[in-house]
Amino acid sequence: MFQAVSSPYLVPFDGLFDVASAVTRPPEDAPSKKHCEKELAGLIGRLSELQRRLYAQDRYAVLLVFQAMDAAGKDGTIRAVMSGVDPAGCQVHSFKAPSWEELDHDFLWRTTVRLPERGRIGIFNRSHYEEVLVVRVHPELLEKQRLPDAVAPEELWPQRLRAIADHERHLAESGTVVVKFWLHVSPEKQRKRFLARLEDPDKRWKFSPGDLDERDRWEDYQSAFGEALAATSKPWAPWYAVPADKKPFMRLTVARIVVETLESLHLTYPRGAELSAAEIEAVRARLDGKP
Repeated sequence: MFQAVSSPYLVPFDGLFDVASAVTRPPEDAPSKKHCEKELAGLIGRLSELQRRLYAQDRYAVLLVFQAMDAAGKDGTIRAVMSGVDPAGCQVHSFKAPSWEELDHDFLWRTTVRLPERGRIGIFNRSHYEEVLVVRVHPELLEKQRLPDAVAPEELWPQRLRAIADHERHLAESGTVVVKFWLHVSPEKQRKRFLARLEDPDKRWKFSPGDLDERDRWEDYQSAFGEALAATSKPWAPWYAVPADKKPFMRLTVARIVVETLESLHLTYPRGAELSAAEIEAVRARLDGKP
């Protein structure tokens, strides 16, 4: 079974995680913006090669999960890190409010049907964790799910977190490598990014007045994130709490973890058919149109 890549941002596996101790800014000795961009360019090339091996070997699938508060930079990070990957080997799914069809299934159904097949990298921009984050902060959304029996909140959330952990363990044991990123942005940085969106006509579409309502529930979300990460960060499906106030450093950190994860799989190209020298010459002759 896959083992998590070591990183200073790896969330502990022992169920103990203090959100208040998670940093939003890079360390003092972090590389400069220019260095981050240069190293990221090299990692993108390496990721492209590893993705081709993953596709050719067709033994593992990789699932990258991104969760964050608004304006943390999920879209830009996914775009920057995966920019060199062959689209044929990568699938991105964004999960917003569930449809009525999705609400008529169990809460894991809509993401399960979007899981990557072997040989591909799947990316969830938001995910099944919305059911223990947004829905937990807004429990009135449970009414739309028409659950068969009334379950007390103190029982429902532990049940769902346990179901997620079991689900991800099953995926890992079946060959899907699950790696999860919490892009941790500060309230002040979010405020500045919201203001920047308002001031830029080309980015104003990304802002909604409802974003402010969610911002008002900041502490509720931090509590929900803390419990979710503590309950579901496992060696086979780790969480990484990545500082998100500086985008170049955040993108580089994510790229490093993704590349190191793929390298840990020791991916190789399949060996071609064993042909003798005479058989190879016969193939060449036929391709050249010679009798």
